[in-house]
Amino acid sequence: MPATSPASAHQERRRRRTNRFVALTAGVVAVGALAAAALPGSASAGEEHKGGYGRYQDVQLLSFNDLHGNLEPPAGSSGRVTETQADGTTKTIDAGGVEYLATHLRQARKGEKYSITAAGGDMVGASPLISGLFHDEPTIEALNKLDLDVTSVGNHEFDEGAKELARLQNGGCHPKDGCYADEKFKGADFPYLAANVLDEKTKRPILEPYWVWKKNGVKVGFIGVTLEGTPDIVSAEGVKGLSFKDEVETINKYAKVLQKQGVKSIVALLHEGGFPASTSYNYDCDSPGAGDGISGPIVDIAKNVTPQVDALVTGHTHNAYVCSIADPAGKPRMVTSAASFGRLYTDTTLTYDRKTGDIARTAVKSANRVVTRDVPKAPDMTELISKWNTLAAPIGNKPIGYISGDIGNTGSESPLGDLIADAQLAHGKQLDPETDLALMNPGGIRAPLTYAAKAGEGDGVVTYAEGFTVQPFANTVNLQDFTGAQVIQVLKEQVSGPNAGAPKVLQVSSGLTYTLDLTKSGADRVVTDSIRLNGSAIDPAATYRVATNSFLAGGGDGFPTLGQGTNDVVGSDDLTALEQYLTANSSASNPIAPPKADRITIVK
Repeated sequence: MPATSPASAHQERRRRRTNRFVALTAGVVAVGALAAAALPGSASAGEEHKGGYGRYQDVQLLSFNDLHGNLEPPAGSSGRVTETQADGTTKTIDAGGVEYLATHLRQARKGEKYSITAAGGDMVGASPLISGLFHDEPTIEALNKLDLDVTSVGNHEFDEGAKELARLQNGGCHPKDGCYADEKFKGADFPYLAANVLDEKTKRPILEPYWVWKKNGVKVGFIGVTLEGTPDIVSAEGVKGLSFKDEVETINKYAKVLQKQGVKSIVALLHEGGFPASTSYNYDCDSPGAGDGISGPIVDIAKNVTPQVDALVTGHTHNAYVCSIADPAGKPRMVTSAASFGRLYTDTTLTYDRKTGDIARTAVKSANRVVTRDVPKAPDMTELISKWNTLAAPIGNKPIGYISGDIGNTGSESPLGDLIADAQLAHGKQLDPETDLALMNPGGIRAPLTYAAKAGEGDGVVTYAEGFTVQPFANTVNLQDFTGAQVIQVLKEQVSGPNAGAPKVLQVSSGLTYTLDLTKSGADRVVTDSIRLNGSAIDPAATYRVATNSFLAGGGDGFPTLGQGTNDVVGSDDLTALEQYLTANSSASNPIAPPKADRITIVK
């Protein structure tokens, strides 16, 4: 049976929360509300009477998403958020790190008798060395200490397959690497929900599909799903034996199940998201005007999820938004996302009607709050980070290269994307001197390389830990043969087919150049006549040797043509390729300069 919260255990956890030290600090807030309407009836929210409880009870829902094992403050742009000021200008704020996230969450819970903490998936996977080196056990330990109540799975929860996900949920030592600490890994204290992820043989969810929070007669149900397209963005081995069902159909199905159980207040935890019109975390998503609001998959999903669901906590796109999107009945419903990497959390107030058992939607309010670094660090998180850093230090502190400035990973073509593609081309030429070019998926580049020293290693030094944070997937570098026509088709798949709505611009190695005309539509956005390799036009009939990572070589990220290559050769993992390239091409006296990112000409 799907899990419900055992009353005694849950109340004990809440008692522990209220007894913990909480630092007093003011957070930066962006507020979105469905309405400022007064509650119906005569009782105020949370009012208690001698004979029992008032009709309305405010329930605090704290949520975040896409942590990706970022226990330490993320570096560079990955560790900042943008805030719009009253005069229309913007400023950036350093944010993130579980030492600060813990303090902010504990502060937010102070004085709240009814508080739930939930997450929207991708808590693990694509993690920095401190977590990824240990198969994300450190992150699960941190989430336990954060008193996370429940989370949906995301696509990255499947990076190491369903069996490893089950181990993170249930505990036990890693089957290959064993135990890392003196005691056996205990697993997650909170349930992972995977309502739309089925075992192909049993046709049943691999984990619980829903979970119910209960306190003093208040019941709130949570349904957890990941995006149906997970198999397209995870290695085939990670999703072997699994099927991923439609998000809307699944949520609507289990909303009916919960309703039959008498649970009428329902929140969907959905690892799929959207693209707000502004990158500022405090953008007013509901402001009128052409081009305003939010676009992307979450819009159609939200418009079709049953009105029985009262709010949607989303993720996946790493964007920040607090939006109201009309449900199928035409009534506004809150849809939120807290960016990524623990830089924000969302504070939502759900007003529970004890008479109906439902949420009074007109009273729902929500705010994205910045996890600023100007608050005291949570001592228990500092201790956890220190413990795992000590274990990782012999590997992580090793210098692997030198850079003369920050090498960023943002933009259609990024300096770091060029560097990684060049590293893979160099590795490919070691395997086969006839290798012509390399292609790298942008989603596989998880962080920038920053010039400033992070842990005392010195300015400009790139450590193995920093390289691991950039490329944590352990994909191999694969060589394949393609015709020139196939190479052209791969470039067109960046902006067509599954990638038409949200282009995935591959990072290209030195020598490959072309024009991407964003004023056109579909595959025509890649200007075929502009494609050159070392100055010469691509010959559709010729054969080209192409280096990619194993994820792309399997047709991942919406590039089916890359799954059709021949004469495969498998090299080292991609991090090794980057390490070898940095070591061979840089020194303390002659560091690598950030590439110019001028191989793709963008027309807007």
